[in-house]
Order: sequence, then C-alpha cells, then structure tokens
Amino acid sequence: MSEQWMKGLKTLCSARSSFEKTGQIWSVFLSPERILEAARRLYDEEYFIEDISVVDTADGFLVVYHFDHFDGSARVALRCLVPHDNPRVPSIASVFTGADWHERESHDFFGIEFTGHPNLIPLLLPDDLGFHPLIKEEKARVPLKDLMEPGEIVECDPGFTLFPEEAKEAESEKPAKEATQGS
Repeated sequence: MSEQWMKGLKTLCSARSSFEKTGQIWSVFLSPERILEAARRLYDEEYFIEDISVVDTADGFLVVYHFDHFDGSARVALRCLVPHDNPRVPSIASVFTGADWHERESHDFFGIEFTGHPNLIPLLLPDDLGFHPLIKEEKARVPLKDLMEPGEIVECDPGFTLFPEEAKEAESEKPAKEATQGS
C-alpha cells in the first residue's frame, strides 16, 4: 500500500515496521490533535479500523489504533500518548463508526476521555463502579521504550524523546539515504 496518506501529516515519529515481526507496516506516533486528521486520511484510502487499545506506561497512557486494508498486508498502528492526569484524545467515531464501542471500552477500563464521542457511557462495566480497573499502580508502570521497539524510524520530531537513540540513528542515516536516492 502507498504511504500517500501520510504525506503532509504532522507526525511525532513515523517508523516502518517489519510485517513479519509485528503484523503491521507502519507505526505512527501522533499528538492527540492529529488523530482525527489521520483517521480521515486512512478512511479516504479505504482502510478499516480493527481495534483501539490502551497501554498504561510510566510515560502515560498509550492509545493505539490499528487499521488495515482489504487489499493486501497494509496494517497501520496510530499511537497517541496522553498524560495520566488528563487522558484526553478526540473521538474518531465520526469517521469510523466502529470506533464507538472501542472508545467506550477504553474509557471503561482506563478512563480515557474521547472528546466529541456521541455516547461515552459505560459499555461493559456498571455505571457506578467509580474506578477504572486496568489502571496500574504507579510503581508497576514500565517506560514505553522498554515495552516496544519503534521499528525503522523514518522521521522523528526533535521534541519526541521516547526513542532517542533510534531517532538519532535515523537522522544520521537520512543525509546518506537522500544522497544515494538523488544519484
């Protein structure tokens, strides 16, 4: 699948993934403000949403969106890191109606606030539960860099510091790659 959907999209970090290792071809970190734009682009390219999940890390809640395409192996993971004290990300249910219950489930278990969601009421848990059962105790949280390999970083914003060594390697290789591509 083409990478056209990413052209001009402001990402924090984008990495090619090994489909054989991860089951996806792209891993893209975005600020929460960009998730709706990215979802619209994937929708326009005829992707479909598979799921939305959350990982509670020492760095914050990592909200992960998996998309795929019916034509071939084109699985993409969009990732937004939101702080524990204000876990908010825009809802994409207006673009992918199937996101509705995934967002509700993520809200139930982790307390993620999907702003603009049309019906963010409990899906699986009682209305009056009063806590989100999958939030870890602070001492049990692990840094994100210890949980995942980013893949082959293609582009990384200098302010994005979750994978500093990999980003430095990508930047140092960039001029060499650009020089050989221009030949």
